[in-house]
Amino acid sequence: MIRKCTDEDISNEEDLRWKCVFEILYYCGLRKGELKGLTWKDIYFDKKVLSVNKKITQRNNRVKFEFSDTKTRDSRRIVPITKVLLNDLKMLYEQDKKDYYGFNDDFFVVSDAKPIADSNIYLRRTKLATLAGLKVIRIHDFRLSCASLLINNGANVTLVAKYLGHTKIEETLNTYSHMFSTALDSVVSVIDSLEDD
Repeated sequence: MIRKCTDEDISNEEDLRWKCVFEILYYCGLRKGELKGLTWKDIYFDKKVLSVNKKITQRNNRVKFEFSDTKTRDSRRIVPITKVLLNDLKMLYEQDKKDYYGFNDDFFVVSDAKPIADSNIYLRRTKLATLAGLKVIRIHDFRLSCASLLINNGANVTLVAKYLGHTKIEETLNTYSHMFSTALDSVVSVIDSLEDD
């Protein structure tokens, strides 16, 4: 069984940009291509949300890349940003304004004027896991960890599906059915406690 990521694992990351990479994957449940396609104009600090509206599918070529549509129409979504991530993104935005000549809101959130390469994400993930003494997980497992976080804290399946950009609730139920079975046990406990009264 793969150990899921936690926010404590991410807190071991000291570089602000990389911390934002892993916070976006974990707290927002974005797919890797959606993360790579995220630009500063997709971040709405005043509304405390980010807009998932495109993705990048290139691998390691930062020069040749193009935007493409999200996986499905329902993958285009607005995702609320946690306080921790919002603060980190604000600091990163100010840092990028100072560090990058010609900076504008078309720059990538987790990179610069060009998208981040997959290999850089994989290398940093491996380094972070090794430093924390954890098993290395797939980048997609951050998304699974996000789903686990939501489900284990009682989020409604319809909201989890919307948050993750699933087209149908069945996709969420089928993918995360083992997590919902644990949640169902807690529902039975609530009913049992009512009968004890």
